[in-house]
Amino acid sequence: MRHDQNGTNGEQLSSIGEVAELLGVSVATLRLYEREGLIIPIRKESGHRLFSESDVRRLRCIRATINDLKISIEGMKRMLALIPCWSVLQCPEDLRDTCPAFTATDTPCWMVNDKVWECRTADCRQCVVYQQSDCSTLKQTISHYTVRHPARLNV
Repeated sequence: MRHDQNGTNGEQLSSIGEVAELLGVSVATLRLYEREGLIIPIRKESGHRLFSESDVRRLRCIRATINDLKISIEGMKRMLALIPCWSVLQCPEDLRDTCPAFTATDTPCWMVNDKVWECRTADCRQCVVYQQSDCSTLKQTISHYTVRHPARLNV
């Protein structure tokens, strides 16, 4: 385990191999989760992936969801797509209607291309929408924003 030198809240950082061993999965599985948009690891200039303690918690959540709840990766992506990012980020309505993240029902907003407004240049890893999509807060996040604005959900 390495100590964070890049200011991510002082969390320990681990290599992809270390995390794979810790979780009892293959490196290829972690890369699959990244490709599918379930995790956004930190990337070094060399391209090597590093995972924070919060990433490891998120990965444990993903593994439990797949293994214990029998929800597929595709099912997880659809659940994450239910987070109304436009409401969380208070996106202006005229921009929201043209944003692909607003109409996407099969992928989380951080995986959508051609976003509008602030999201175009934002670091999705640092975005509140991504950070609120872990096991401990996902249900509350979806409930909070859909109860307040049920007509805004476009599913």
